[in-house]
Parts: sequence; C-alpha cells; structure tokens
Amino acid sequence: MSNSARPAGQSAREAPRTAGPAPADPRRRPVVAALMLAMALAALDSTIIATAIPQIVGDLGGFAVFSWLFSGYLLAVTVTLPVYGKLSDTFGRKPILITGIVLFLAGSLACAGAWNMASLIAFRVLQGLGGGALQGTVQTIAADLYPMKERPRIQARLSSVWAVSAVAGPALGGLLAACADWRWIFLVNVPVGAVALWLIVRYFSEPERDRHGRRARVDWPGALAIFACGGLLLTALVQGGVAWSWSSTPSLLLFAGSALCATVTVLIERRSAEPIIPGWVWRRRTISAVNLALGALGLLMVAPTVFLPTYAQAVLGLGPTAAGFVLSVMTLSWPVSAALSSHVYNRLGIRSCAALGIGGAGLVLLAFPLLPYPGAAWQPALIMLALGAALGLFQLPLIIGVQSSVGYAERGTATASILFCRQVGQSLGAALFGALANATLNDRLAHAPSGIRPGLPGDLDAVSHALQRPGALTAGATDYLRRAVDTTVDHVYLGAAAAAGLALAALLLLAPRRFPVHSDARGTGEGEPGAT
Repeated sequence: MSNSARPAGQSAREAPRTAGPAPADPRRRPVVAALMLAMALAALDSTIIATAIPQIVGDLGGFAVFSWLFSGYLLAVTVTLPVYGKLSDTFGRKPILITGIVLFLAGSLACAGAWNMASLIAFRVLQGLGGGALQGTVQTIAADLYPMKERPRIQARLSSVWAVSAVAGPALGGLLAACADWRWIFLVNVPVGAVALWLIVRYFSEPERDRHGRRARVDWPGALAIFACGGLLLTALVQGGVAWSWSSTPSLLLFAGSALCATVTVLIERRSAEPIIPGWVWRRRTISAVNLALGALGLLMVAPTVFLPTYAQAVLGLGPTAAGFVLSVMTLSWPVSAALSSHVYNRLGIRSCAALGIGGAGLVLLAFPLLPYPGAAWQPALIMLALGAALGLFQLPLIIGVQSSVGYAERGTATASILFCRQVGQSLGAALFGALANATLNDRLAHAPSGIRPGLPGDLDAVSHALQRPGALTAGATDYLRRAVDTTVDHVYLGAAAAAGLALAALLLLAPRRFPVHSDARGTGEGEPGAT
C-alpha cells in the first residue's frame, strides 16, 4: 500500500517507501466528491449573480459600478492562481484547499450581509480570493489522485460539473431572486461548501514532506508584485472601452503601471530562491506551449459565451432561456469528448490530439459566418455542439500532458500557470472582441440608409435592448439592426477562428512531438497524495 493511500491511523513511518498503484476507488470517492462540490462552488459563483442584478441594484443602489461584482471576482481569482499554485507545492494541497473553501464561505456569508454596493463588491473580491484556491488546487489534487491513464475520467467529471453549474447558475440565481431574496444566492454556498470542507478534512491526506531540515520559504515580494501587475492589467482590459475609452488617461496609466510592475516582478522572481512563477514554467517547451495555447483558448471562448446569446436574442428573436439553451448544448459534447480523448491521444500523442481538436474548432468557428440570415435556432446550436466536441479533444489532453510532465513537487505551480494564462486570455479576448464588435457595429450604423438612421441605437447593448421591444422601431430599422448584429457577431467569430489558429501554431511550433511523462504520472512515483 502506498503512503498516499494508507488507512486512517497508520503513520507515515509504517508505509513502505515504494509507492504502489493508484488508490482503490472506494478510498478516493469521498475526496472526488469534495473536489466536485468545490468545483461547483467556483463555477456557480461565476454566473449565478448575473440574473439577480436588477434586484441587487434595486436594494443596494450603485448601478454605475455593479459591473465590478463580476470584475472584482474575476480579478481576485486570476491574480491569486499562480500564488496558490506555488503555495500548494510548498505547503501541500490540503491546507491550501481548506483555506480556499474557508475564504470562499466567509466571502459568501459577508456578501449575504452586504449593506451597500461597495461592501458587496469588496466581499465578492474576498470570494474571489477563495475561488482562486479552489480552481487551481482542485485540478492539481485530481491529477495527484489518478495516474495518467485514468485522469481523463476524473477531469471529465470535473468538466461536467463546471459546465452544468455554469449553465444552471443564471437560472438558479433568477429563481432565488424572484422567489426568495437575492441574498440566498450567496447563502446556498454555505451547506455545499461545508460538506466539501468536511470531506477534505476527514478523508484527504498527503504524504509527509521531507525538506531535509530546510524551512519553507515564500516569495511574498514576488506574490505582491504579481498581484499588482495582474490587477492593473486586468482592470485595464476589463474596464477599457466600458468605463473609459482606450486612449483615455486611466487606460494609459493602468497599462503603463502594469508594464512597470511586470518589469519589477521579473527582477524579483529572478533573484528569489523560491519564486512564485519559476523560470522553468516558460523554459520548458511543454508548459510554455500549453500556456500560450490555453491563453488563445480563453480568448476564443469569448465569442460563444459573450456574443452568442446576443446573436440568439437579437438576430433569431429568441428569449433569454432559449438563447441560453443554444449556448448550453456545447456543454453536452465537451465533457463526452474530453472523456473519450484518451483513446485519441494514446494512439496519436497529446500534441496531435490537441492539434486535431483546435484545428476542428477553427473550422467550426469559420462555419458560423456561413449560417443563413436569419436562420433557425438549431443551426447555431449544431455549431456549438461541434465546437464543444472539438475543444474537448483540445483542452483536457493539454492539461493532462502538463500535469504528467512534472512531479508532485511542481504540479501545483504548473497547473496554476496554464489556468492563469487561460484566465488572462479570456480577459484579453473580452477587450479585443468587444472593441471589434463596437467598431463593426458603429461602422454599420454610420452607413445606415438615411431614411432609418435617425433614432438608431449607438452600441451593441442598446441595439440588443431596442430589438427586444416590439414596435420601438420601424420594420426597416429592425431588419437593418438585425443584419448589423449578424455581421458584428460574424466578425467576432472570425476573430475567434484566428485565435484558434494561434493556438494551433503554438502547438506545432513550440510543443514537443511527444510530451515527456514523469514517473509520478504513471502511478509509480513516490509521494502522491491520496485518501485515507
């Protein structure tokens, strides 16, 4: 029996030094259940608040700054990912995951008791500080528990939980806000998080960490520099073009500040004995290629998640629920494809499997502008079904490949690195595609026929709202606006296809033909954690 799967009460000294096979399923089930609950918490709170915004603003006020309920959470999650990854390698997964759950639950309780919009935003940031630990550490523990050949199964489960929670979040948030009170959106986290916390404390154990008498050191100056750099950059990307123009003084100051902080971060990390983001994260071809590829994935995912619902409502005339269904079909094929991806990469290799997936995704994205106008709902739904199947072959093999290329002591840092790049790519995509959409729509509105130009809305949100009010526009103006939105979303999907091309280039030019596999990944390495 391995040290990582010993029964409760057996000391580490009694365990043999050679690790055996992966723990039996019954010993892992409580831990896996806790990981799935923790993943559900992180996924739900990314979307559950969206449909309750009218009730929250009506109760607390602060309409001008409510977008920070999303931005603050996103910022906190993103900038803490690399820090938690390094801490989990330094102090172990269990204390970091417990800390993350406690912070998340504390933030949830505080959000439920918020007295104004400023306090709610601050408590959402506290939630995000816990959410960063949940996202990275859950993925890392899943890789620790299972050898390489079994990882698609657990990762597919986590992907399914994330997909279902993300899709169900808006519906659950709207239901709670309408039938109870918006504060219950945060209170429902408490029992779920409490069960996950109890399961981790009771059933999850890790091997003793032999440091040869050395005291664990944390690069706190590097962590603060990363916080500052990531916070300034993401604030500039999230708020640019929304709260202020891209060429305004706030945008220029934020970008300049992020560049300065990036320089300081590099200097600090190069001198640190235990850097938060070690140099090997970018020197190793496997990890650097996947960092860039998943950054491009985050960028292209903005097209379906942000712009497809607008297309479904403004062009196809669907309601919010039906529009959400058009997007949600992607979550049906993605986990299935991910679960079956091992059959592909075991034959072709991880790089070839991922290249096949992202190449297929690029073709699917290029097919979107070919849809007829106005078309039927099943057509974009079929596109999303195919996109989910393609991306299932892309993302999961790359995550497994990176996690399998490193040992236990580096797995937290490596996992956090690729998740961090994906989050940054998503923020960058929101900024770039938002600017592209506004430029396209403004051009279409500027060239509108003179007979319908007076009274036309001036941006994408205003166009979407106008098209949802029958009779507010003439038939000619309505048709012109629908075609303008159709063209706008087509251009965004072309941009997403270009992002898929960048991901493919990163794999083909940078990634090794065969990903290296560490001995830990085969379940034969020493020091893998498991369940008691």
